[in-house]
Amino acid sequence: MENLNQDNRLIFPATTRNRDPIAAVLSNYISPNSMVLEIASGSGEHGVFFQKKFPSIIWQTSDPELVHRKSINSWIKYERLFTKMPEPLDIDVEMRPWPINKKLKSLINGIVCINMIHISPWTCTKAFFEESKSYLDKNNFLMLYGPFLRSNMLTSESNMNFDQSLKFQNPLWGLRQLDEVNKLAIENGFKLDNVIEMPACNLSVVYRLN
Repeated sequence: MENLNQDNRLIFPATTRNRDPIAAVLSNYISPNSMVLEIASGSGEHGVFFQKKFPSIIWQTSDPELVHRKSINSWIKYERLFTKMPEPLDIDVEMRPWPINKKLKSLINGIVCINMIHISPWTCTKAFFEESKSYLDKNNFLMLYGPFLRSNMLTSESNMNFDQSLKFQNPLWGLRQLDEVNKLAIENGFKLDNVIEMPACNLSVVYRLN
């Protein structure tokens, strides 16, 4: 369910449920006075929450959808963060190179992507890893959050139903096998740093460059 307020703020109920657990994971990786780039920021609710949670950093949002970027800007204004947070970037992961200048690149400490790879074609996940490595070094991190399939564990009934509903909407969508995502990461010079169990059968998966 998405609700559109008159000021362009979108409200995604899942954000309120998962933002605190995600912030707890991020607190182990974020460096003070750095910048985190969020890919596919959606409504912007995560972005403003994390900016307030970690005031020493700059949280740089992005999204390819104009309606989402308008929502992000409205949330930034609503939370009075316009002197701290930059406007969202228009980043479509498959349109490369991403519009990131040298100054921004030099500040990036991490790249975060929440609930994107299962609602986009596999080509987007490939582009995400291929391009992200251009903006990170060994001291930085890359984090994915969302539901995954795992070969060594039974898939929860809720995730099985979710996977089927996604594929019904678009046959190119669906929950990704974590092993396949890890393989893709390794092919692009990353190593798996951690897999953290999250509420509601989700995972936070953190990578670093070799």
